[in-house]
Amino acid sequence: MSQIDHKIIFAGPVGSGKTTAIASISDIEPLRTDEIASDMTNSRKPATTVAMDYGMIRLGEREKVHLYGTPGQERFDFMWDILTKGGIGLVLLLDNTRPTPFQDMKFYINAFREFIDDTRLVVGVTQMDMKAMPTLDEYIDKLHEMDVLAPVFEIDSRRREDVSMLIQALLLSHDPGI
Repeated sequence: MSQIDHKIIFAGPVGSGKTTAIASISDIEPLRTDEIASDMTNSRKPATTVAMDYGMIRLGEREKVHLYGTPGQERFDFMWDILTKGGIGLVLLLDNTRPTPFQDMKFYINAFREFIDDTRLVVGVTQMDMKAMPTLDEYIDKLHEMDVLAPVFEIDSRRREDVSMLIQALLLSHDPGI
Protein backbone atom coordinates (compact mmCIF):
# COMPACT_ATOMS: atom_id res chain seq x y z
CA MET A 1 0.00 0.00 0.00
CA SER A 2 1.27 3.42 -0.91
CA GLN A 3 1.39 6.55 1.19
CA ILE A 4 -1.16 9.30 0.40
CA ASP A 5 0.06 12.83 1.00
CA HIS A 6 -1.95 16.05 0.84
CA LYS A 7 -0.53 19.57 1.02
CA ILE A 8 -2.56 22.48 2.40
CA ILE A 9 -1.41 26.08 2.43
CA PHE A 10 -2.28 28.60 5.18
CA ALA A 11 -2.17 32.26 4.13
CA GLY A 12 -3.31 35.59 5.48
CA PRO A 13 -2.03 38.84 6.91
CA VAL A 14 0.50 39.15 9.71
CA GLY A 15 -1.08 38.18 13.02
CA SER A 16 -4.06 36.32 11.55
CA GLY A 17 -3.10 33.06 13.30
CA LYS A 18 -1.31 30.96 10.68
CA THR A 19 1.61 29.88 12.88
CA THR A 20 -0.68 29.28 15.85
CA ALA A 21 -3.16 27.25 13.76
CA ILE A 22 -0.49 24.93 12.43
CA ALA A 23 1.03 24.49 15.90
CA SER A 24 -2.39 23.71 17.41
CA ILE A 25 -3.09 20.78 15.12
CA SER A 26 0.29 19.39 14.03
CA ASP A 27 1.13 15.85 15.10
CA ILE A 28 4.82 16.78 14.99
CA GLU A 29 6.74 19.67 16.49
CA PRO A 30 6.12 22.41 13.92
CA LEU A 31 8.96 23.98 12.00
CA ARG A 32 8.94 27.76 12.32
CA THR A 33 11.04 30.37 10.57
CA ASP A 34 10.26 33.34 12.80
CA GLU A 35 12.53 36.33 13.04
CA ILE A 36 12.29 39.46 15.16
CA ALA A 37 9.93 41.90 13.47
CA SER A 38 11.81 44.99 12.40
CA ASP A 39 9.13 46.89 10.51
CA MET A 40 5.52 47.90 11.14
CA THR A 41 4.83 44.26 12.00
CA ASN A 42 6.39 44.73 15.44
CA SER A 43 3.34 46.79 16.45
CA ARG A 44 1.24 43.61 16.07
CA LYS A 45 3.68 40.97 17.33
CA PRO A 46 7.37 40.69 18.27
CA ALA A 47 8.32 38.01 15.69
CA THR A 48 7.05 37.12 12.24
CA THR A 49 7.33 34.23 9.78
CA VAL A 50 9.91 34.96 7.08
CA ALA A 51 9.92 31.73 5.05
CA MET A 52 7.28 29.27 6.18
CA ASP A 53 5.74 27.28 8.97
CA TYR A 54 5.41 23.53 8.57
CA GLY A 55 3.37 20.95 10.40
CA MET A 56 1.85 17.59 9.60
CA ILE A 57 -1.20 15.60 10.67
CA ARG A 58 -1.87 11.92 10.16
CA LEU A 59 -5.23 10.75 8.85
CA GLY A 60 -4.51 7.10 9.48
CA GLU A 61 -1.61 4.78 8.83
CA ARG A 62 -1.19 5.68 5.15
CA GLU A 63 -2.43 9.25 4.84
CA LYS A 64 -0.80 12.53 5.88
CA VAL A 65 -1.68 16.18 5.48
CA HIS A 66 1.29 18.51 5.22
CA LEU A 67 0.52 22.04 6.43
CA TYR A 68 2.50 25.01 5.11
CA GLY A 69 2.06 28.51 6.48
CA THR A 70 3.10 31.39 4.26
CA PRO A 71 4.69 34.59 5.49
CA GLY A 72 2.05 37.29 5.87
CA GLN A 73 4.20 40.17 4.70
CA GLU A 74 4.01 41.01 1.01
CA ARG A 75 7.79 41.43 0.79
CA PHE A 76 8.09 37.64 1.26
CA ASP A 77 5.56 36.89 -1.50
CA PHE A 78 8.20 34.99 -3.51
CA MET A 79 7.63 32.17 -0.99
CA TRP A 80 3.93 32.02 -1.84
CA ASP A 81 4.50 30.53 -5.30
CA ILE A 82 7.08 28.11 -3.95
CA LEU A 83 4.84 26.87 -1.15
CA THR A 84 1.68 26.44 -3.25
CA LYS A 85 3.31 24.00 -5.70
CA GLY A 86 1.53 20.66 -5.31
CA GLY A 87 -1.02 22.02 -2.86
CA ILE A 88 -4.66 20.91 -2.87
CA GLY A 89 -6.11 24.05 -1.34
CA LEU A 90 -5.77 27.24 0.63
CA VAL A 91 -6.87 28.08 4.15
CA LEU A 92 -7.17 31.87 4.28
CA LEU A 93 -7.08 33.26 7.81
CA LEU A 94 -8.35 36.78 8.40
CA ASP A 95 -8.06 38.80 11.61
CA ASN A 96 -11.39 40.52 12.30
CA THR A 97 -9.69 43.17 14.47
CA ARG A 98 -7.61 44.57 11.60
CA PRO A 99 -8.82 47.92 10.26
CA THR A 100 -9.76 46.61 6.79
CA PRO A 101 -10.35 42.83 6.84
CA PHE A 102 -12.23 42.91 3.51
CA GLN A 103 -9.26 44.57 1.85
CA ASP A 104 -7.05 41.87 3.38
CA MET A 105 -9.36 39.19 2.00
CA LYS A 106 -9.41 40.76 -1.45
CA PHE A 107 -5.62 41.15 -1.48
CA TYR A 108 -4.93 37.51 -0.56
CA ILE A 109 -7.59 36.08 -2.85
CA ASN A 110 -6.16 38.09 -5.75
CA ALA A 111 -2.60 37.10 -4.83
CA PHE A 112 -3.53 33.40 -4.70
CA ARG A 113 -6.30 33.54 -7.34
CA GLU A 114 -4.70 31.14 -9.83
CA PHE A 115 -4.00 28.61 -7.07
CA ILE A 116 -7.53 28.98 -5.65
CA ASP A 117 -9.09 28.59 -9.11
CA ASP A 118 -7.14 25.35 -9.60
CA THR A 119 -7.83 23.96 -6.11
CA ARG A 120 -10.12 24.95 -3.22
CA LEU A 121 -10.46 27.71 -0.64
CA VAL A 122 -11.76 27.83 2.92
CA VAL A 123 -11.81 31.00 5.02
CA GLY A 124 -11.29 31.19 8.77
CA VAL A 125 -12.02 34.47 10.56
CA THR A 126 -10.09 34.93 13.81
CA GLN A 127 -10.55 37.40 16.68
CA MET A 128 -14.35 37.60 16.30
CA ASP A 129 -14.56 37.37 20.08
CA MET A 130 -12.63 40.67 20.20
CA LYS A 131 -14.60 42.36 17.41
CA ALA A 132 -17.90 40.93 16.13
CA MET A 133 -18.14 43.12 13.04
CA PRO A 134 -17.93 42.38 10.18
CA THR A 135 -20.05 39.26 10.43
CA LEU A 136 -19.53 35.94 8.67
CA ASP A 137 -22.47 36.74 6.39
CA GLU A 138 -20.70 39.92 5.31
CA TYR A 139 -17.57 37.91 4.46
CA ILE A 140 -19.70 35.52 2.40
CA ASP A 141 -21.31 38.46 0.59
CA LYS A 142 -17.89 39.94 -0.22
CA LEU A 143 -16.70 36.57 -1.53
CA HIS A 144 -19.77 36.38 -3.80
CA GLU A 145 -18.98 39.88 -5.10
CA MET A 146 -15.52 38.55 -6.00
CA ASP A 147 -17.14 35.51 -7.69
CA VAL A 148 -15.60 33.16 -5.11
CA LEU A 149 -17.52 30.33 -3.50
CA ALA A 150 -15.93 29.17 -0.25
CA PRO A 151 -17.06 28.19 3.23
CA VAL A 152 -16.37 30.77 5.95
CA PHE A 153 -15.93 29.87 9.62
CA GLU A 154 -15.32 31.75 12.85
CA ILE A 155 -12.28 30.12 14.43
CA ASP A 156 -9.83 30.40 17.28
CA SER A 157 -6.42 29.39 15.88
CA ARG A 158 -5.42 28.05 19.29
CA ARG A 159 -8.19 25.45 19.26
CA ARG A 160 -7.33 22.17 17.53
CA GLU A 161 -11.04 21.51 16.87
CA ASP A 162 -11.45 24.81 15.02
CA VAL A 163 -8.41 24.25 12.81
CA SER A 164 -9.52 20.66 12.21
CA MET A 165 -12.89 21.98 10.99
CA LEU A 166 -11.11 24.15 8.38
CA ILE A 167 -8.96 21.26 7.17
CA GLN A 168 -11.92 18.88 7.03
CA ALA A 169 -13.97 21.41 5.05
CA LEU A 170 -11.15 21.79 2.57
CA LEU A 171 -10.51 18.06 2.24
CA LEU A 172 -14.21 17.27 1.86
CA SER A 173 -14.69 19.96 -0.77
CA HIS A 174 -11.71 18.51 -2.63
CA ASP A 175 -12.80 14.90 -2.46
CA PRO A 176 -15.97 13.91 -0.57
CA GLY A 177 -14.63 10.35 -0.38
CA ILE A 178 -11.75 11.29 1.94
